[in-house]
Amino acid sequence: MDLGIEGKAALVTGGSRGLGREAALSLAREGARVAICGRAKQTLESAVAEMEAMGAFAVGIEADVSDTASLGALHRKAVEGVGPLDILVNNVGGSGSTTDIGDTPLGDLRAVFDLNLFGSYELMRLVVPHMREQRWGRIINIASIYGREYGGKLSYMAAKAALIAATKHAAVTLAPDGVLVNSIAPGSIQHPGGSWERFEQTNPPEVVEQFISQNLPMGRWGWPEPVGDLVAFMASERAGLMTGACVVMDGGQSHSLI
Repeated sequence: MDLGIEGKAALVTGGSRGLGREAALSLAREGARVAICGRAKQTLESAVAEMEAMGAFAVGIEADVSDTASLGALHRKAVEGVGPLDILVNNVGGSGSTTDIGDTPLGDLRAVFDLNLFGSYELMRLVVPHMREQRWGRIINIASIYGREYGGKLSYMAAKAALIAATKHAAVTLAPDGVLVNSIAPGSIQHPGGSWERFEQTNPPEVVEQFISQNLPMGRWGWPEPVGDLVAFMASERAGLMTGACVVMDGGQSHSLI
């Protein structure tokens, strides 16, 4: 299937590992020019080399998306590297260190919102003018099933729910301009260096097995490649009627009917 994005310019935040890396690889396979950002030079160089090995054009940019004051510079470097952005994938995210309202200080909540919402929002604002001008654009925000239903830590749930809401509002606003905005809600996806790998490494095998048997109907962790391929589809010409959607990819893990 030709997704019609050959030559399009894309930025994937947190694109050096995990879901972001797979999203970047999937876009690169379709011929997109891909900029990725991350905080670690070594993993950035590795991801760029992997995309270049498949014949794609790719650049890596060291950046911390939670530092919203630096995002103008990130956007400028991405445009200098691959051209005015046609596709934005807001993948960066993470959880705080505390769990419930009794032990979640306001500072922790703000930090998690900086990481999961405010950075994504600011990058959306930066890419929208060009997308509106050319009347074509794709924005994909990586949320979580715990932005749709109960689960995880308070700050993470609140930030991901807010990201889904911002996605929906932006989608309706930008639909007349040909700019499509969607989100993906992954479940428990394991990848090297990720939180579920750490969970497996820091808990007894019986605890890990119990979590999998009670929460994952497929009997295994999710894996990043299907999420990456969904990103490529949502960025494509083939997804021309899809906007404002939140697509769950969790192997049946979540309980919500909507």
